[in-house]
Amino acid sequence: MDKKTKTKSKKKGFFSKYAPQKIVKALWIAFGGAIAVITIIFALISLGVIGYMPNVEDLENPIDKYASQVYSSDGKQLGTYSQVKNNRIFSDYSDLSPYLVEALVATEDARYYEHSGIDAYALGRAIIKRGLLFDKSAGGGSTITQQLAKQLYSPPAENWVVRVFLRKPIEWVIAVKLEHYYTKEEIINLYLNQFDFLHNAVGIKSASQVYFGKTPKDLKIEEAATLVGMCKNPSSYNPKGNPNDSKHRRNVVLGQMLKYNYINRQEFDSLKETPLVLDFRRGDHKDGLAPYFREYLRIIMSAKKPTKSNYASWQMDQYTSDSLNWESNPLYGWCSKNKKTDGSSYSLYTDGLKIYTTIDSRMQKYGEEAMTEHMSKEMQPKFDKEKKGRAYAPYAYSERNKIEEKLTRAMKNSDRYKTMKKAGVSEKEIEKTFKQPVEMKVFSWRGPVDTVMTPLDSIRYHKSILRAGFMAMDTHNGFVKAYVGGIDYAFFQYDMVNMGRRQVGSTIKPYLYTLAMEEGMTPCDEMVYAQQSIVQENGRVWTPRGLKASKVGESVSIKWGLQNSDNMVTAYLMSRTSPYTFVRMLHSFGLTGRIEPVVSMSLGTPEVTVAEMTAAYTSFANKGVRVDPLYVTHIEDQYGNIIANFSPRLQEVFSESSYVKMIDMLQGVTNGGTGGRIRRYGVTAPMGAKTGTTNDNTDGWFMGFTPSISAGCWVGGDERTIHFDSMANGQGASSALPIVGLFYKKVFADKSLGYSQAERFPVLSGYGVCDRTEEVDDAPDDDKNVGIDNMFQ
Repeated sequence: MDKKTKTKSKKKGFFSKYAPQKIVKALWIAFGGAIAVITIIFALISLGVIGYMPNVEDLENPIDKYASQVYSSDGKQLGTYSQVKNNRIFSDYSDLSPYLVEALVATEDARYYEHSGIDAYALGRAIIKRGLLFDKSAGGGSTITQQLAKQLYSPPAENWVVRVFLRKPIEWVIAVKLEHYYTKEEIINLYLNQFDFLHNAVGIKSASQVYFGKTPKDLKIEEAATLVGMCKNPSSYNPKGNPNDSKHRRNVVLGQMLKYNYINRQEFDSLKETPLVLDFRRGDHKDGLAPYFREYLRIIMSAKKPTKSNYASWQMDQYTSDSLNWESNPLYGWCSKNKKTDGSSYSLYTDGLKIYTTIDSRMQKYGEEAMTEHMSKEMQPKFDKEKKGRAYAPYAYSERNKIEEKLTRAMKNSDRYKTMKKAGVSEKEIEKTFKQPVEMKVFSWRGPVDTVMTPLDSIRYHKSILRAGFMAMDTHNGFVKAYVGGIDYAFFQYDMVNMGRRQVGSTIKPYLYTLAMEEGMTPCDEMVYAQQSIVQENGRVWTPRGLKASKVGESVSIKWGLQNSDNMVTAYLMSRTSPYTFVRMLHSFGLTGRIEPVVSMSLGTPEVTVAEMTAAYTSFANKGVRVDPLYVTHIEDQYGNIIANFSPRLQEVFSESSYVKMIDMLQGVTNGGTGGRIRRYGVTAPMGAKTGTTNDNTDGWFMGFTPSISAGCWVGGDERTIHFDSMANGQGASSALPIVGLFYKKVFADKSLGYSQAERFPVLSGYGVCDRTEEVDDAPDDDKNVGIDNMFQ
């Protein structure tokens, strides 16, 4: 063997002896280094040096934005207030169906109760089968806790290194921390509260309502499996958009429940054949019961303290009204006036409040049904028939030469016009666009209609739809039981209960008669019937219309005047008092806003809301005591703690002596007077009422009250010049009375509400209808000459 060969042999022997040891050592060093690096990386992630790590406060309060819920007095959820696409409603673990929890664990994390945030077995399986063997059916390695961590705390990573290599490690660290802060039950609850099920159903409580119309606790097994199935992909497995795929995924979830012994084979075989049945209710604030009421509640609760500079010169009356509400109404601006423990104001959209209202869902339903029934079957067909073929429709004949001007004004008030104007589109182009046919949805009483018409024609079409407003409240405590601000909130969002003001016509007369009773008159007093004329403060003579020629020269009683809504008797009473005294009386009844102290107001020229009128009439049933509308009884935070209570607010308006006289006269209106039609609806209960119709049949009113319920209704056009030409259809007894009548009929038919037609008005001993009381003049002489500008200082 040569020297060279011997040398190679020695080297080979050397490596043979020492190489394995070095390799092992190197591997251990590499392994140790890797462990050290991984430990350092995880430590830096945990400290927030690398990537994103939420602070302790965020970990302890991972979901701090919940929609507020509005409940009826009988426990029904009326709706929610939420941010756009975040209609999350807080749900406690105890509110969850056990099927939900079992389905979630079986499908998403079978060893959920055995790990501390990271499932090593599932992770290893995913790495080997999915990563190395490319087996996509092997399942993922993410636990429920990791998925929650991803939903809560994984913001979009701008750095690709973080996005590609560190996203999962960050989720692991957060998952472990979540397991430290929360119990397993709390983590499941957080997960289901956080998940977005689409269709504005964020969180399990919203999802249960939107897809199945029930609470999470009431979900059936197959319904729970359907929702859990959506957790893999809420779009692909959406039961509304993809019912077949959703059903297949539901059955996969049921199969997992079978695999892990949550259900048996017999249950599985039966459930997998169950059809997918939804009770879908899109999470839209325009849908559901009482949308006008919910919107009014949102506006007043979220109101800010009025600042005069934010009001235009023509809005000063509104500024005065808002300022008074801010000071005297605890519900007005509640979110701004009340603070949370951290000093910030409450938010309807993120604080998960539970607002318990006085609305009764059954009575609300009856109110909406009554309006729909009368307006769709009677009023609108009659109006369409009257206006058919008339070039000036839907306006009155007197407006025939102003149609183009009115439609142009309406166009400029539309959202479409304002949007285009803001975008810098020229006036000429805007007008051209409004005359080009486009696809759109329009209102009809049979439901929304898809059609093609010009935006200008759609404005005219919707102007032809008559509007209405209705409210009913408890005469004793002010609880508002039904609030119907219009015929369809999706198309007509202007609230005709609290926002819209219209002239009240003859429904104002009972206030003047009450003043007369307070000043010493009785229903039995008489006058010689004749044309009345009053010299006004400015020297002009006011002579009202409505003289009944057949009655001239006869003696008529004051009661007859109210029963028949006679203008001559009303003018006679007006002549015996001061307009300023009458204005004070109107304000005592709760009518707000500027009221001109002129004699013609006795026939109903003041503009008042349905809510104010309905509250005012409670005094006639309540022995002279008016009660303000009460919309909310109490408010709870998301944890069920009561943070606000609201009580009835009452004010004495007139004496018990006048109550006895007024209750007699107002019952006369329904028993043989202008309100007698109410009896056609099966209402036999004692009832006081008053009809009202303004000039040219512009506004139709009916105010009615039984011992326990006061109800008011207005019917008219979108504009004052849109009305019936004939009084037969336009008067309050034809337009508004039937809605009130249908409402009472439905309420008395529902025995579960507890109202009885046998109930009677309070009878007060010591007072007679014709008893005369001393006339009381509580107004100083100089007050009778106060100018109107001083009336509101």
